[in-house]
Amino acid sequence: MIILIKKLISQLSSKFIAVLFMIFIISMSIEYSKYQELVYEEVYETQVLVINIYEKQKYDVLKLSSKSFDFFTKVDKNHGIHKRDLLSIAIQSTKIDFIEYLKGFFTNTIYFDILKREKNFKDKIVEKIRINHKDKQISEVFEALFLAIPLSKETRKVFTNYGISHLVALSGFHLAVLSFLIYWIFYFPYSFFHTRYFPFRNKKYDLLLITLFFLFSYLLLTNIVASLLRAFVMLFLGIFLLRSNIKLITFTNLLFAFLIIIAIFPKYIFSLSLWFSMFGVFYIFLFIKYFKDFKYKVIQLLLFNFWIYLAMNPIVHYFFKTTTYEQLYSPFMTIVFTIFYPLELFAHIFDFAIIFDSYLLSFLAYDFYTFEVGISFELFILYVLLSFLSIFNKKAFISLNIFMFVYNIYLFV
Repeated sequence: MIILIKKLISQLSSKFIAVLFMIFIISMSIEYSKYQELVYEEVYETQVLVINIYEKQKYDVLKLSSKSFDFFTKVDKNHGIHKRDLLSIAIQSTKIDFIEYLKGFFTNTIYFDILKREKNFKDKIVEKIRINHKDKQISEVFEALFLAIPLSKETRKVFTNYGISHLVALSGFHLAVLSFLIYWIFYFPYSFFHTRYFPFRNKKYDLLLITLFFLFSYLLLTNIVASLLRAFVMLFLGIFLLRSNIKLITFTNLLFAFLIIIAIFPKYIFSLSLWFSMFGVFYIFLFIKYFKDFKYKVIQLLLFNFWIYLAMNPIVHYFFKTTTYEQLYSPFMTIVFTIFYPLELFAHIFDFAIIFDSYLLSFLAYDFYTFEVGISFELFILYVLLSFLSIFNKKAFISLNIFMFVYNIYLFV
């Protein structure tokens, strides 16, 4: 019987991958047609939303988003542009290859005009956040935390120096908090109707579907951030698998989530946000695999946060070399954040978030001593291979831990 079930799952997996491959081909064809439209002439005109502004000495770099693609361009210092402005822009569209198009290319601006636009629901939430705070930098932090609006270079650097950039990048934890809130907001009203009109239905499953609908709306509100998309897809798979009585926490499910995302959004294969999110969940699964039977739960919680932090350091420091001793506080800050995030969400809804601003200003104004430590490409590949081998082999997992601890000692000593 077990062998037959395994064969059935294997056949379903093969068909599922085949369907995903077809979706990937269709998605790539759509992206390529958009690319051809872009490069058809030397000048391309479109309307774009300003996603972020990166200040340089002599000019500013803008990250812009049209309906079809994202790109970067530079403008003079006195441009009068702000984040979330709507621009009519003409750009140079020659010498852009397809891979650059998918990554988010850089090009020159020929001209632009700032347009007026009607405020949408997201703008109203931004206004509510700003009403709660007098300091612009603090408002910026919560715009990132609640709406995935990118941080400025200076503010992002603070979170990097603390080693908690993952906390302001919307992902699984944020989605879990929102899921909990939505589920319990609808629990009692739905229970009333469920009891009287359709008691034959599975109440918990229906509530999960309602929660999923609102989370999908939230995903669209954030413009489908890669790390949040990963969390949403895994939640969607989790609900489906739970309904089918299939084990939830498996590396195969994580792989399927990745394949679904890349099939629908091929450009996300170049998203560091997605890759960091995938590796973070991968190491969580690896921790559960080898430490799930640990007796002391409080120690297990502390060990979990420290181990995940140490495991991610070789991955993160291959791409970002900035290091501070304050990054060692990251596991503790991650634990505190589990209280801070829902508390701030509640405080913003009822307009009393300003009472925490003095503490946040001190937090953001902290003066760091920074230094740079990276990891070579060869050691990075070795670490990744050991990580994947650890799924199947305990000796590989032991080797991974030795590598991880030696590297972290090298990082901070």
